[in-house]
Amino acid sequence: MYSYEDRLRAVRLYIKLGKRTGLTIRQLGYPTKNALKAWHRAYEQRLDLPAAFVRKPKYTSAQRQLAIDHFVANGRCLAVTIKALGYPSRALLAGWVRDAYPELPLRVGQAHEAVSSQAKQSAVMALCLRQGSAQAVAQELGVSRPSLYNWRNQLLSNEALASMKPKQNSSPGSKQDELEREVERLQRDVKRLKLEQDILRKANELLKKELGVDQQLLTNREKTQLVDALRSTHALADLLAELELPRSSYFYHRGRLELGDKYAAVRCVMADIFQSNYRCYGSRRMHATLARQSVTISEKVVRRLMKEECLIPVLRKRRRYGSYMGEISPAPDNLLNRDFTASAPNKKWLTDITEFQIPAGKVYLSPMIDCFDGLVISWAMGVRPDAQLVNTMLDAAIDTVIAGDDRPVVHSDRGGHYRWPGWLTRIADARLVRSMSRKACSPDNAACEGFFGRLKNELFYARDWLNTTVDEFMAALDAYIRWYNEARIKVSLGSRSPVEYRKSLGIAV
Repeated sequence: MYSYEDRLRAVRLYIKLGKRTGLTIRQLGYPTKNALKAWHRAYEQRLDLPAAFVRKPKYTSAQRQLAIDHFVANGRCLAVTIKALGYPSRALLAGWVRDAYPELPLRVGQAHEAVSSQAKQSAVMALCLRQGSAQAVAQELGVSRPSLYNWRNQLLSNEALASMKPKQNSSPGSKQDELEREVERLQRDVKRLKLEQDILRKANELLKKELGVDQQLLTNREKTQLVDALRSTHALADLLAELELPRSSYFYHRGRLELGDKYAAVRCVMADIFQSNYRCYGSRRMHATLARQSVTISEKVVRRLMKEECLIPVLRKRRRYGSYMGEISPAPDNLLNRDFTASAPNKKWLTDITEFQIPAGKVYLSPMIDCFDGLVISWAMGVRPDAQLVNTMLDAAIDTVIAGDDRPVVHSDRGGHYRWPGWLTRIADARLVRSMSRKACSPDNAACEGFFGRLKNELFYARDWLNTTVDEFMAALDAYIRWYNEARIKVSLGSRSPVEYRKSLGIAV
């Protein structure tokens, strides 16, 4: 198959690569592993390879001559010779005979005289009515077993042959076995379905999972809890196989569960922090609050514990109140241009109006926010979004800077509240600078919109205000803003509230 040059190249590369068979074959693309090793053995014997590969004959010349002689002396039948000697194959023996005696005819079967049709019918009758094996019938009649079946196929039709074939499971014993196997299969199915049902029920009971939970979504720790809960009613091997939980993983997590929860005290502290801070703290602020209480755990652990304890803030987006009334007067330029950072207090102020809908009625809030640290400078609440609402808020904000030299930029949207004569007069008298967002572009006042989003997510959406009056809601809103300024930590301020941050900088509040 391969030339001398190909074989020699393969052997030399094999030796060069340190007799690494796989590497040699990958580089050359040939031969097989066994062939390469055989070529190497031949090369080591004489430091060369034969020019051509000659296969060693399977039979010697003496065996060949013996088979030919036996064939000629015993009726020139291939089957007789092969049966007597045990070799070779029919094709090989026929080839030997043709080479030795080209004119000699060959016979495949045993030599026998012509059999009459009556004898064939009797033989077929004996075959069909036999009690023992077909070989015994053939020996009794003095014919070969294949001849017996050939006669049967010649004399009987296909329908008759099909009717004579024994039907499976026709005996009472076979039917009984089949029924027993069917019962066993049904019992296995019932056991498996019972196991699946128990697993789903325990997952709902222990892990608070839905009844249709996918077992692939369960953690190994949760699977271990299910196995421990069901070991009294099901075998451990069946539970592990159904949940696809390795045995080693099960015993590992079982040992961890037996040690107890080392975060039990931390869970209680986190629940208190979450409840006392309007149920709005996420993992970052929760982690910062724990650090302030000298509780040192990673933020990753905080996220996991909050998820396990269902300490999840309620976040929801709602349509905001819009006060745009059209271009009723010239609008000033957008001086902030979405730059909501300030190097010092009272440099940039933001304002807007938001709406709260409760069963008792609507409440409107108008705050003034300092871009320096997010401190709410002043705020006003009312049941109507009128000029008095924004003017009251602006007057309170102006009072905080009237004694100094600070003249901040007051940025707002293009609502009608910020174009009325009362607002414009107050801005001019206090020598403040006006700035407005572009038309219908809320990102131009994103910092103020962000404050409204946090306020509603943390205070408004997470509670039921069904039995709350308007005055009670305003009191709760006022308390939240004060807590926002004085206690609510901001990660961007070093996990401090705006008031704490200003005190750390030595800025009077």
